[in-house]
Amino acid sequence: SPAKALAMEHGIELLQPAGLRKDPAAVDALAALAPDLLVVAAYGLILPQRVLDIPRFGAVNVHASILPAYRGASPITAALLDGRAETGVTIMLMDAGMDTGPMLAQARQAIAPDDTAAGLSTRLAAQGADLLVATLPQWLAGEIAPVDQAELPGEVSTCRLIKKEDGRIDWTSPATTIERMTRAYTPWPSAFTTWQGENFKILRARVVPGRATPGHVVAADGGVAVGTGDGLLQLDEVQPAGKRAMDVASFLNGAPDFVGTDLGR
Repeated sequence: SPAKALAMEHGIELLQPAGLRKDPAAVDALAALAPDLLVVAAYGLILPQRVLDIPRFGAVNVHASILPAYRGASPITAALLDGRAETGVTIMLMDAGMDTGPMLAQARQAIAPDDTAAGLSTRLAAQGADLLVATLPQWLAGEIAPVDQAELPGEVSTCRLIKKEDGRIDWTSPATTIERMTRAYTPWPSAFTTWQGENFKILRARVVPGRATPGHVVAADGGVAVGTGDGLLQLDEVQPAGKRAMDVASFLNGAPDFVGTDLGR
């Protein structure tokens, strides 16, 4: 990781325990450092209370949502799947729960109609880093009062760890839902289906008017579209099994029989 590379470059001691709940030696090593503050980013696990009690200024987490929305492991993907127009980052104090601690600072970020999880993650990482650097001196100086999440606007929502199977397309879903999947599951696990019995990824697509049987491929506007439970999904970029990603025009040059076939069967 970039953090590991930077630590090694500057001769900073690096601890890499597989986990902290079942490794008391790792917790003892952390306690021996007597840190004033812990900063957590993209860790994905709940820290045990013994670890949270070590630093006198607490453990601070950078979370990629406007809490209390999207507590959990996949806030960026969840926001894209829900069609949100906005997300952001939260700097929070960690407690025993999953992203339930009090808020120190928040910053918002617009979600563009063509945003992917990869692109949005990059922007939120930069935004979170900037907000963290601005917030920590204020927190250490006692200039920030933590705000309980119960006092924040918005409803509590949670999101779980993504599984590969989440990317499988159900063609009876609305075209809008499937288009969001193509962006939310980039780069992993990708939105995928099957064609001629093999895996077939849909990397970029758009919703267009029209109707066809769910999963059936039809000609549309100089390209191809697929029927869904509501509307058509026009394909822009695909990746057949064992091949590179390509635009649909290039794919059709090698698969002229694609129109009229059925996906997901």
